[in-house]
Amino acid sequence: MNALVDTRSDLRFASLQSPRPIGLNSKRVIDVVLALSAIVLLHPLLIICFVVTVVASPGPALFRHKRVGFKGKCFECLKFRTMATDAPERLRQLLERDPMAAAEWTFNRKLRNDPRVTAIGAILRKSSLDELPQLFNVLRGDMSIVGPRPVTEEELVRYSSAINAYCACRPGMTGLWQVGGRSTTTFNRRVACDRFYARNWSMTLDAKIIVATIPAVCFSDTAY
Repeated sequence: MNALVDTRSDLRFASLQSPRPIGLNSKRVIDVVLALSAIVLLHPLLIICFVVTVVASPGPALFRHKRVGFKGKCFECLKFRTMATDAPERLRQLLERDPMAAAEWTFNRKLRNDPRVTAIGAILRKSSLDELPQLFNVLRGDMSIVGPRPVTEEELVRYSSAINAYCACRPGMTGLWQVGGRSTTTFNRRVACDRFYARNWSMTLDAKIIVATIPAVCFSDTAY
């Protein structure tokens, strides 16, 4: 291997819950230290991203989307908003008129040419700056600096035998899926990365992933 907020949701994955997250207290301490340090160091950038998001496209600066986390419990994952406020309608119209786009959406739940994304949003995505608000998710304990990619309930069902591995971790701001190809990684490859991470976690593995994330973000040529 290369260097998931309602009661029904919790009940749905109840049999898959792990008593404690991967890494226990040692991983949590490092998460808090790194998240606090990053917020202090990057607060000017956070402010700039907040302002340009609002100025470039009317609407809230932050987007809150439901993802499944540790023990199968859902949480609100934070991002800077990268889509227009009428994104659902834009997506519906595209899928109705473009069979190839509909097939791509059905298979990956993503689109290479997404009409919902704003011009500023595309820049934020390509640079991963849209994910900086997740530092606050890390502080709250919803996420970790390193871990599986946060997924929706619909995506998690497709994890099949790897669901247990996913639910044993806090989702990460970065992970093996990030350094192994970012968003161009196939769905099956992401599942395999998450399973491998849960089964082979170590502080050394986390450190390697953090170091590898920097060039993966800087030299990526896609915002997909």
